Order: sequence, then C-alpha cells, then structure tokens
Amino acid sequence: MEIKNVILEEELKNVTLEKEGNLAIITINRPKALNALNSDTLKDLDVAITNIENDNDIYCVILTGAGEKSFVAGADIAEMKDLDSKGGEEFGLLGNKVFRRLETLNKPVIAAISGFALGGGCELAMACDIRIASEKAKFAQPEAGLGITPGFGGTQRLPRIVGLGKAKELIYTCAMINAEEALRIGLVNKVVPLENLMDEAKKMAAAINANAPIAVKLCKDAINRGMQVDMDKAIEIEAEDFGKCFDSEDQVEGMTAFLERRAKNFKNN
Repeated sequence: MEIKNVILEEELKNVTLEKEGNLAIITINRPKALNALNSDTLKDLDVAITNIENDNDIYCVILTGAGEKSFVAGADIAEMKDLDSKGGEEFGLLGNKVFRRLETLNKPVIAAISGFALGGGCELAMACDIRIASEKAKFAQPEAGLGITPGFGGTQRLPRIVGLGKAKELIYTCAMINAEEALRIGLVNKVVPLENLMDEAKKMAAAINANAPIAVKLCKDAINRGMQVDMDKAIEIEAEDFGKCFDSEDQVEGMTAFLERRAKNFKNN
C-alpha cells in the first residue's frame, strides 16, 4: 500500500507522520536519544496531531517510537536539569497539553510499544486509547528517583488505569515492570513478539476502521467524558452521543446492510 507524508505546512524534525489508507502512523524519531521528549519533539507531536485532526480520511492512529530499544525513554533530562519552578511548570503544561490533545483526539490512537516506556514515555502511552507492547517492553515512572514528580499526567492517568494502590506503589518506588506484568495489571492490552508489533497494531487498526468512523468517534467521546462524571450524568452523555449517530448516513448504511445481509460501505458521513 502506498505510504505518503501528510504534513501540510511544517517540516517535522523529531516526529514522522505517514498515512496508509485510512491509518496514520506517528513515530517519535530521536533514536539516538532513545526518543526522549524535549520541547521541540512535543511541539512536533502537536503539529502531527493537528494534521490528523484536520484529515477526514484518517480514521485511526498508531503511535510508536523509532528503533527497537525504546518507545519513549522519558522527558529529556538534559533539558529539564536546570529549570526553575516556573520553567518546570511550563514544561509540564506543554507536555500535558499535547498529551491531552492526543487523549481527546476524535480518532482512536493505538500505542505500539517496543523497549522502554519510562516516565514521559509511559505517560504518552497512557494518553493513547489502546496499548500493544512487545515482549521486550519495560515500563516505569522513575521521576521520584530524579527528584521530581511525574509531570505529563502520570499521577492522574496511572491510578485511573491500574488502580490507586498499584499506581502509588509504582510511582513511589520507581519500580520498572516488564510487559507481562504490565498486561497483568491492565496497563497494556496485549503483549506480542517484537517482530509482530506493528503488524498486530495495524491488524487492530484495520478492525477498528472496518466500523463506522463516526460511531467509533462518538464511542470514544462517550467513554472519555463519561469516566469523568457520575453515572447519572454519564448515561446522559451516552444518550446524547447515541442520538447523534442517527444524523449520519453511516447509521442508515450500517442498519440497511445488516437487514439486507450485505457488506457495509461506510463513508464517514
């Protein structure tokens, strides 16, 4: 399948963005620095997200890191070392803004994780909808050992994903866990051999893309918004998004195809 670059205006230095049909692939591309996140990389990622957000032909996203050693080894310590409290807060806000955009992007994002997902790398993976890890993947929030707290959402997303007690254990001790332990505690969805990682991520993306894109988008919206409120409000959110589906041609196509026992032809409208 033809792969084409989808960057419209700006040339990215530390991130690549490719398109395969209805799938976008973002790669954090600083392999010599184990794909560590500095300000420039975060800004590149922000540009990539904007491009994907504005491309109606993209239905699903895979986020990965260049090379086999590291998904993302963390935020760039060399950049952080001499920051004062204001600079630290601004760096944290930048990372959190970009990760929150990824988390609320109106398309599902699959993290394909090889090697290290430490600190900001673990936090980046947690901002994705689904996480697939290679057998060699390692996860940790090691910030307390560096004299800081997790700064890109780790103190908030990790407890929501693995539970309060386990999150506190991992954050307080800075323990590094392997892929199987990450699977056991629910931090990742699936563990696969390294050589199969991208194929498995693309296979899952294809299964997502076979469904109505508008419906998938609204499923993500309902889940994300509903998890932040009580059940009564959450049900209202679900009903709202459920109702929106009936304004789409894809809803008519999906139900008509079902009744006519034929293949569906969704057009994202």
